Amino acid sequence: MEHVLGNEPHPPHCLFEPPGDQPHSRELLLLYRDSGRLCLLNRFPYANGHLLVAPARHVACITELEAAELQEVNDLVQKAIEILKEELNPDGFNVGLNLGQVAGAGIDDHIHYHIVPRWQDDHNFMTVLAEVRTIPEHIEKTYDRLLPRFQHLYRSNHK
Repeated sequence: MEHVLGNEPHPPHCLFEPPGDQPHSRELLLLYRDSGRLCLLNRFPYANGHLLVAPARHVACITELEAAELQEVNDLVQKAIEILKEELNPDGFNVGLNLGQVAGAGIDDHIHYHIVPRWQDDHNFMTVLAEVRTIPEHIEKTYDRLLPRFQHLYRSNHK
């Protein structure tokens, strides 16, 4: 509710530039980080397993990324979708990014992709009539479920 009411304190750092250099952090919901990109579980998800994937470099627009950076980020988006398919078994996905505040970017100065798993009939009357979201699994349990797969991905990318 603090987030919904606008009372949530802002972190002292960019969400997509978490402190430290560890590749994973349960506290930060950080599932994967290397020198070029990272993947977080969205703390305020639209659906269970809602992930955020961003380049490590702080840029506001996709046009500011070097070709290699864009490829790295897109590779992580692809791997994250594979992991979500295997672990959460969704029926589909919404994948995209919002460029600029008027386009819906809550954080508009660091580009990031949203990966939102979707299930048949996942939006019921509560979402449609009352703008209430229901998430069937606690976010920390989802983190614990996904983490081993992202740890394996990190190890395979850093041999």
